Parts: sequence; C-alpha cells; structure tokens
Amino acid sequence: MLDARARKFDCLLVWKLDRFGRSLVDCLNNIGALEENRIRFISVTKGLDTDQHPASRFLLHVLGAAAKFERSLIRERTQAGQERYRQDYAAGKVRKTVSSRSGRNLPPHRPKKVFDREEVAILRYLGLFFRQIANRLGLGVGTVVRAQQERSKSL
Repeated sequence: MLDARARKFDCLLVWKLDRFGRSLVDCLNNIGALEENRIRFISVTKGLDTDQHPASRFLLHVLGAAAKFERSLIRERTQAGQERYRQDYAAGKVRKTVSSRSGRNLPPHRPKKVFDREEVAILRYLGLFFRQIANRLGLGVGTVVRAQQERSKSL
C-alpha cells in the first residue's frame, strides 16, 4: 500500500479477491485506497476491474454492503453473548459448581483466583498427588503443577 501511495504502479492484478485482504472489509478498504490513488484493481476470478466495467463497480458496492452487514452481525452476536453471560452469572447459573459455556467460571471483570502456593508445596511434600491437591484447594490440576514447577525453579 506504501507503493500504491507513492504511485509506483498503475494497476494491481490479483488472482482471487480474498487473497488481497484479511477480511472483506479490509479488502474493500484497500481497494478504496487504491482508487484514491487512481490505481486500477483487477481480480481475475471475480471478474472485477475497477477501471473498465460499471458492473464491477456495482459488484464492489454489493460486496461492501455485505461486508458491513457481516460486521454488524458479528458485533451483535458478540454483544448478545456477553449480555447472556452477565445474566447467567447474575442468576447464579455460572458459579464454581456450574460451568459457563466458555469454560471460564469467573464473573465478569474478576481477577484470577489467588491461592497460597506454599500450601501446594507443603501438600506435595506430604505425598499428595497433584489431582488430590487440586481437589483439596479447589484448583485445576494444571494450576497446581505450574505452581510446583515455579517453586522448583526458584529454589
């Protein structure tokens, strides 16, 4: 895009439209930037040519409308999911004994669980297995293992 702004070329040819951007919105923004710099854009497989055909311009506008629609749907679904999680938490459906759909049993904006890492070391020294320590302290097995590994590194 820096070369386009510097007008180092007059035409950009791509095989497939989706290879020109990470998303449809990104692709359309890039095409818009090319048009601002009066650079022709051609997509071989889609038959798009921003300089030649009115049908290409129409297709570009339709794709732009579809991209805006797609982004608004994603935003809507994300907001709905967050709101549902907040409601489930407030209603007590997501707590320590009930799993959330995402696998995280934390209330919104809550820091990670704080626990005594020294207690993990003591219980391990007493011969308890990682799973037993995790059950006793209400932690995940991976958390217990990491706490023990961190302690071993610091010694």
